[in-house]
Amino acid sequence: MHEKQRNKYYTDRAGRRPPHRLRLGVVSAPSRERDALHAIAYTADTAQTRATDEMLSIVIPTHRRADLLQACLHAVLRHAPAESEVIVVDDASSDGACSRVAQQFSTVRVARLARQTGFAGAANAGICASRGTIVELLNDDTEVQPGWADAAVQPFADPLVGAVAPLVLAWPDGKTIDSAGDRYYIGGIAGKRGHGEALSDAYLRPCPVFGASASSGFYRRTALDRVGLFPESFVSYFEDVDLAFRLQRAGYRTVFEPGSRVLHHVSASYGRGTRRLVERQSCNEERVFWRNLPIPALRRALASHLAVLAAKAWRRFCEGGLVPFLCGRLRLLGEIGELRRHRRWLRTLGPE
Repeated sequence: MHEKQRNKYYTDRAGRRPPHRLRLGVVSAPSRERDALHAIAYTADTAQTRATDEMLSIVIPTHRRADLLQACLHAVLRHAPAESEVIVVDDASSDGACSRVAQQFSTVRVARLARQTGFAGAANAGICASRGTIVELLNDDTEVQPGWADAAVQPFADPLVGAVAPLVLAWPDGKTIDSAGDRYYIGGIAGKRGHGEALSDAYLRPCPVFGASASSGFYRRTALDRVGLFPESFVSYFEDVDLAFRLQRAGYRTVFEPGSRVLHHVSASYGRGTRRLVERQSCNEERVFWRNLPIPALRRALASHLAVLAAKAWRRFCEGGLVPFLCGRLRLLGEIGELRRHRRWLRTLGPE
């Protein structure tokens, strides 16, 4: 579900780039929505990596999935363009296994957060430490395919393209679509385009889409500098949808590029299906709706949104998860002031 004037999330993102030579030491990620500073320990020297105008930065957040990370890195380093940098952000894995796996690859920069932040915080820390003009967020449970980066970078020749969504296919055979870009229904439903469908000609053509999934999306750095990064209060889920709204508000387009292909272990996830996670997903989905839809669209969508909530509540009731679902939605009552401030800030990006 992501700053010409520095927005309320990331107070020192623009204008502060890490030096080209990062030695073993400790730096701090920027202040963000929760006003927290997360220490990052870098364990790789990057003296041989120089930023170029076309440089691609690949940021891989990870947490306690060393086996998947190892397969991910093997594929990335096998197929990445020569001028790429790879940054693994270990989201405070308790045993440090992810950091140790990443350190096996001499060209990978490894950053370890002092405490767990969730996907959004880890992704933001990696973006802030990166230097490429294009940044890809890549899940640790993915395996990129040959030419995936070259194909995804080409659409950025158009200065209005702010993000590119690759074709994400289900591991291992790559015959079923996980995502062909994101879409958003005005009633308040975010979804993966083509999810669960067999790969067909309909998904082999580039086209505009609503947004890119943060599991493997490519982003223009100057666009991120303008609209901000992922909202860390979301922790995980729907943070890429929120970013997609802001990119569109600022006048950027997102393009689906089927020539860029990534395999995804769709059974793996950054979190587990606990009561707390259901509540977070419910809250974030509702946040996206009220934070981002223009006022005229909100008025038109209200009836549809109520119908969507009723249908989702019934489904959660049947699954035994109605209480966390409702708790998540009701949490927004305590965030009305923040929602209003965010909507006022959106006006600085562009017209509704």
